[in-house]
Amino acid sequence: MIVESRTVTFDSIALDSGATLAPVEVAYESYGKLNPARSNAILVLHAFSGDAHAAGISPETGQPGWWDNMIGPGKAFDTNQYFVICSNVLGGCRGTTGPSSPDPATGRPYAMTFPVITISDMVRLQKMLIDHLEIPRLLAVTGGSMGGMQALEWAVAYPDRVVAAIPIATTTRHSAQQIAFNEVGRQAIMADPDWNGGDYYGKRPPARGLAVARMVGHITYMSDDSMREKFGRRLRDKETFSFGFDVDFEVESYLRYRGSQFVGRFDANSYLYITKAMDYFDLTNGHGSLAQALAATGARFLAISFTSDWLYPSYQSQEVVRALRSRNCDVAYVELESNYGHDAFLVDVTGQTDLVRGFLASTLERVG
Repeated sequence: MIVESRTVTFDSIALDSGATLAPVEVAYESYGKLNPARSNAILVLHAFSGDAHAAGISPETGQPGWWDNMIGPGKAFDTNQYFVICSNVLGGCRGTTGPSSPDPATGRPYAMTFPVITISDMVRLQKMLIDHLEIPRLLAVTGGSMGGMQALEWAVAYPDRVVAAIPIATTTRHSAQQIAFNEVGRQAIMADPDWNGGDYYGKRPPARGLAVARMVGHITYMSDDSMREKFGRRLRDKETFSFGFDVDFEVESYLRYRGSQFVGRFDANSYLYITKAMDYFDLTNGHGSLAQALAATGARFLAISFTSDWLYPSYQSQEVVRALRSRNCDVAYVELESNYGHDAFLVDVTGQTDLVRGFLASTLERVG
């Protein structure tokens, strides 16, 4: 299935910081068909380094979408039954307005003049897109990691627009450790001389800093077990150590490859802005407590976490579940066994598929 991205332009968007972006573009893809009642729409929300290309084959790259194993005919998000939408987040670099976009006042990329954004700003733009598509109510919002944060924000900010939410491997707010990893990545980028205060467009990009940031991040996505099984202490194309600082181990080669691959598809300034938005996110802001934040939502919930995920450990999903149950909300929670760490929500789909398929079917029945 070849899928092309589309773009919608809005006059402006007001941000939590008090700034206004005008105009603002949002890139999105859709899969399946909207039913006559417009009641079968599911909004899929991507994680930090994702984009609107969630499923199918991109005509530009020939690559499948980042959740192609979950979205499509007969899959968890069955496009024979559901109309699935995914948009690139505000601050991104894959078609939605971000720091690499041209500032209409100057004609040059915004760079670091781009306003600081939040998860709620991202969700506000998504709601503008859903309004544009004339979808009165979403059957479900879902996503893993940062996508799960957006799903939770949707349920709290727009309770009358969401029938169900499926937050996966996520949190209601970052811990000190999670903020710390993001700060290391930001500092790696800003310490690269080629970053040039964010003004590197049309020049040499801060590839070394961005690659290191990605390497650090990628370590947090895997588990100790998965790294041991995948790499162990195996050497890379040699019988003994180099006694130098070239690549010796398979894991070193893998991380360098991941870092260099990331540089080719992601903007360093977007890395700064999006990780900061994740660190700022706190679902209790303005509500006093998590239970109070979730009090107004009428959505049903399916929360999923993974045993080996140490970046977004299960206790953070369990906090959401306890808060929902304290309000007598309709919530199911499953902790799935997996050795894949945080990446499990992307690669270990068998258990997720059965859970999501059943949950969506019962939700659609209730809608009628």
